[in-house]
Amino acid sequence: MAKKRGEFKVKKRLTQSEEFEIMKLVLDKFLWLGFGVMAFGLYQVFIASSQIGFTWIVVGVVVLVLFMMLIVREYEIIK
Repeated sequence: MAKKRGEFKVKKRLTQSEEFEIMKLVLDKFLWLGFGVMAFGLYQVFIASSQIGFTWIVVGVVVLVLFMMLIVREYEIIK
């Protein structure tokens, strides 16, 4: 079926729990990526040079900070 001009595809609505489960799957990958980059940086500190290793560690920290900002922005944290 061809879509006519001006018609929009109806998006599926998710419940809050379904949205949270999908978000957990996506954000888990960011967490693994951040710690993986930091571990690679630590490896570089011991094997190659401190300059390169610390750069990779800082990149990992930036990924984790972005992860934290996304969580704080997306979800209300209740104590």
